[in-house]
Amino acid sequence: MTKDAITITGLKKTYAPSAKSPAKDALKGVDLTIPRGSIFGLLGPNGAGKSTMINIMAGLVIKSAGNVNIWGFDQDKNPRQSRAAIGVMPQELVLDPFFTPRGALDVQAGLYGVPKRQRKTDEILELIGLTDKADAYARSLSGGMRRRLLLGKALVHSPQILVLDEPTAGVDIELRNMLWRNVRRLNEERGMTIILTTHYLEEAQEMCDEIAIINHGELITRDTTANLLGRVSAKTMIITPTTPTDAPPMPAGITAERRGDRLALTYDQTQVTAETALDALRAANIHIKDLRTEEADLEEVFLALTSSA
Repeated sequence: MTKDAITITGLKKTYAPSAKSPAKDALKGVDLTIPRGSIFGLLGPNGAGKSTMINIMAGLVIKSAGNVNIWGFDQDKNPRQSRAAIGVMPQELVLDPFFTPRGALDVQAGLYGVPKRQRKTDEILELIGLTDKADAYARSLSGGMRRRLLLGKALVHSPQILVLDEPTAGVDIELRNMLWRNVRRLNEERGMTIILTTHYLEEAQEMCDEIAIINHGELITRDTTANLLGRVSAKTMIITPTTPTDAPPMPAGITAERRGDRLALTYDQTQVTAETALDALRAANIHIKDLRTEEADLEEVFLALTSSA
């Protein structure tokens, strides 16, 4: 059994030209592996090719070239098994307004050929927090509840892989926290592989073990989250002096600016030590009341990689 949940090699997708636009290469020969049991981030700007890749994995879009292997099943040779191994929570809120949550889950399970005795409708309703709304029409549900129902529909056939496409777009903090608790539970207790696309980069930084960044249909980088964060070596030291003061002259490699009552000292931590910055403050006769540091975050890494790609 392969150790990877998904293996993609040479994946290409070219959309045919239309009267209004020329042919477009959405994916240009992408190679990517996603380990089993991981929480994996798939990031990129709008139009980078993320949705095309997800739709190909889900069997909704036909690839132009390449190979996709899902949970050990070649998508071309074993399409039914490969589709059964993956569940997708789409970004769009597409639901039949005349079905109840219970009915929607049962219909979805039926479409996947899950026998009635094997369905876990009540368990899923409890997981997504819709037990008390199980028999209400979907049209009466709030936007957050509808998004929960989309998650439930993605889980009805007990997939080994769960794809979350912008799952927290436009939702409140409470729902976002509930969603991430459930995702961690599915990953830790069931070993489910999670693939996340999001524009909230702080979520990817907090949740994901590994991250791949796609831009212009090409894989720009793929690494552990920790290694990606380590690529940006800039560090900022936020100083609260005992008496507000302007930024003093700094040695080469350190920039200083005043932020209200604080001073921000930014430097490359591979070239300059914190001690050098503090020595410069002491030399300027600045006494420190409080100090904190700001490390690079995923947004800085993302912008650095995609803007130069």
